[in-house]
Amino acid sequence: MADTVLYEVSDALAIVTLNRPEAMNALDVETKVALREALLSAAADPAVRAVLLTAAGDRAFCVGQDLKEHIELLAAQDTGEGGGEDAGRLSTVGEHYNPIVRAIAGMAKPVVAGVNGVAAGAGFGFALAADHRVVADTAKFTTSFAGVALTADSGVSWTLPRVVGPGRAMDLLLFPRSIDAEEALRLGVADRVVPAAELRAEAEKVARRLAEGPTVAYAALKESVAHGMTHSLEETLEKEDELQGRAGSSEDHRIAVKAFLDKERPRYLGR
Repeated sequence: MADTVLYEVSDALAIVTLNRPEAMNALDVETKVALREALLSAAADPAVRAVLLTAAGDRAFCVGQDLKEHIELLAAQDTGEGGGEDAGRLSTVGEHYNPIVRAIAGMAKPVVAGVNGVAAGAGFGFALAADHRVVADTAKFTTSFAGVALTADSGVSWTLPRVVGPGRAMDLLLFPRSIDAEEALRLGVADRVVPAAELRAEAEKVARRLAEGPTVAYAALKESVAHGMTHSLEETLEKEDELQGRAGSSEDHRIAVKAFLDKERPRYLGR
């Protein structure tokens, strides 16, 4: 894996760290490929029960597309030397951003985003795709897409309206501006805000708590909420019945019930 993304697993927690602090963790091709592969590895690894997605440095979580690299790709397209039409239509959305967002939102285990600084464009999208966002009090969010004459990607047109409402989402997309941590908490973009110096420790604490929890139930919760947002009440009730059958058959459920009766703290196995 490239040095631009760090990947480590300990005690059932995978920590994925964007590692281009000198470039405010902007997404060049190498970083996007490494991030995609790290998240897919975490999703597929049965030893991983939760994921923390965070970034190095104190200025930025991720400012989105690396525009310096992007302008080189556009110049190559204009001269007919690199990528043909694909470079102009931003093929990176299908090749990189979509698989990254699918991995975050779709993996059968909780993902915590530790947002240590600016999250813009695709960086904002990746944070929104996570299940829980721990945000430094110095962090800022912006959609930024319209500012460079682009439309939303990285799932933002799906996640942002569901977090802040369609009207506010459209306002933020049409008129990109900086949302500070306090406003992010008020809008629901942040789930908790902590002092910047405590961000990594607090985000890891939250993620490790989830890594010790009932993994099958967490997976079912992710699936049921995603299903419920796009289906009728009747369809959602049927899905809940299906998923509760799965969770109720898990070993973790039996552990939880026994621990409750014994007045002990449950020690889940994630199965």
